[in-house]
Amino acid sequence: MKQSKIKIKWPNNVETYANEGDDWFLVAEKAGIVIPTGCLTGSCGACEIDVNGDTVRACISNIKKGKKCLLKVSFTTDPFWEI
Repeated sequence: MKQSKIKIKWPNNVETYANEGDDWFLVAEKAGIVIPTGCLTGSCGACEIDVNGDTVRACISNIKKGKKCLLKVSFTTDPFWEI
């Protein structure tokens, strides 16, 4: 059974396709996006991204097919860190 591709729209308006289970960091890199990292264990939250409004820690999550056909990614913002 052939797995259908998941369409992802990134903050830079680039669209890519991935398979369920693919690594967020590798797919983001193909789109020209660098997801920040910190601890790489899910503790610090540096790698948090919003996927269709849900916060995901990219270092401990793989791409999952959503209810919608398109996964829209945006970066989680923290007013404390904004300059």
